[in-house]
Amino acid sequence: MLTTEEIMQLIQSLIWLLAGVGVFIVGMNFMGDALEKSAGSGMKRLLERISNNRFSGVGIGAGVTAIIQSSSATSVMVIGLVNAGVMTLMQATPIIMGANIGTTITGVLVALKNDYFNMAMYLLAFAGVMMGFSKNQKIKIAGSLCCGLGLIFVGLEVMSSEQAFGNPLVENMFTEIFQTIDFPLLLILVGVVFTALIQSSSASTGVVITMVGAGVLPLDLALFIVLGANIGTCVTALLASVGANTNSKRVALIHFTFNVIGTVLFTAIIWIFREPIVNFLVSLFPGSDPMSLQMRVSIFHVIFNVTTTCLLLPFVKQLVQYSCWVIKDWKQEGTTHSLKYVDDRLLSLPPVALMQVKKEINYMLSLVEENIRYSLASIDGSPAVNAEKISENEDIIDFTNGNLTQFLIKLSACVDERDEQKIGAYFHVLNDLERIGDHAENFHEIGQEMLGKELAFSDTALSDIKQMYGVAIAMIAIAKDAFDTESPDRLPALTDLENQTDEMKRVFSAKHFSRLSEGNCSLEVSPYYTSTITGLERVADHLVNVGYSILSPTGSQGDNE
Repeated sequence: MLTTEEIMQLIQSLIWLLAGVGVFIVGMNFMGDALEKSAGSGMKRLLERISNNRFSGVGIGAGVTAIIQSSSATSVMVIGLVNAGVMTLMQATPIIMGANIGTTITGVLVALKNDYFNMAMYLLAFAGVMMGFSKNQKIKIAGSLCCGLGLIFVGLEVMSSEQAFGNPLVENMFTEIFQTIDFPLLLILVGVVFTALIQSSSASTGVVITMVGAGVLPLDLALFIVLGANIGTCVTALLASVGANTNSKRVALIHFTFNVIGTVLFTAIIWIFREPIVNFLVSLFPGSDPMSLQMRVSIFHVIFNVTTTCLLLPFVKQLVQYSCWVIKDWKQEGTTHSLKYVDDRLLSLPPVALMQVKKEINYMLSLVEENIRYSLASIDGSPAVNAEKISENEDIIDFTNGNLTQFLIKLSACVDERDEQKIGAYFHVLNDLERIGDHAENFHEIGQEMLGKELAFSDTALSDIKQMYGVAIAMIAIAKDAFDTESPDRLPALTDLENQTDEMKRVFSAKHFSRLSEGNCSLEVSPYYTSTITGLERVADHLVNVGYSILSPTGSQGDNE
């Protein structure tokens, strides 16, 4: 029976242990966020080079995960990219496999710690805090990186200190616990649950490595907990796939299946050959010092993930087929829309999210151009053959404008000052494209209303309108090129065309009123003609704004409505 003093000592040690785990996880998050910001453009280039080559996919997955120190975060990003249609299942699967290899870096770092290394890390954490007071954004990010890396080892030192695992009461408690659950499947379950709770296999593996180094967890039991941690890390990806499309759910299933197959295989091997495997790991790192004890676990973690990847990499196609068999395609009825390239899961990687936003805007621009062309057919007196398509495109344009705006609001909190300016420009582009879409719909309605009243433009009036339409189509091509390439080279030509549109409106309006006064134009048609050329002039204004958005987030060349 424990005395009151012993109970208080035990509680104090457990609080100290939990504090160490907390500092360790905070350090990992600090370092991951800083590396993500500093290496964001590099990861963007990596993802742009995604191909069907399985080995490059594994390399990309391992590289990105080694940078952000979280296979869960990589898996969530991959789910977002698949959900946005950026990559296929065949491309995503090797990246998921590589992510499991990249996450082993944390374990190796944890195992390498010693007194001198720890002191250097403590100083690094302090230096990082001081750098955080700088007004220079790059220095602040570097400070977060240093602080995070230092805090990881501060947390590890707190966990392994005399106040935590050094207390005999704590050692006895953990010894009794592990004697009670000395059964592989129970140990695996412990790893699954613990990792699922903290949502990081790197952190849970780091805790296990520290416990082995402190002598409170036998090596053979630690191996099964590490195996369970690899399944537990799938929980984040499974949660991220909720509400995503079918292929995203398949990515999460592949990630889960991959780790389960590896865990089942290694569990069977270790269960049967436990003693030879433990002896093999001991022979790799002989000695009883904490670093040797810890390196045995971290190297096993590396061996597990590399071996599982090598075994399953040839079966990527079969894994994809399996996921498609388990999760069937669902045909959605109705007019439900979704963003084509953007997904909230991309918020974890802002540079990639911005790249996808640009693709989404380009898609919206193509729909606007399509509706402008369709509306010309309506003005020309054609039957309502394009009415359904114009309405469908306009629904998508309105949906994209609203939902992409909401996404940009959330993204603006995750980017630096330079990208904030780009987001500001995108807000204006979305507004201008939505207004152009409204004009296209108005032109179609004008044509259909005139058709219903059996009215038609005169040859002269129709020639004027077609001339202005031709300029608008030319301006769309230039604006799209300027926005896509972010080059100002063709902007003067865009301005010249907009000035031509202003002049056309002035000249055509004067001629129109002259025809009216001479009785050569129907009074009933006059409002439709005036509305059309005024709308086309407004379209030109908005297209200039789209083109010039690359120069200034707030600057607009055209007149606003």
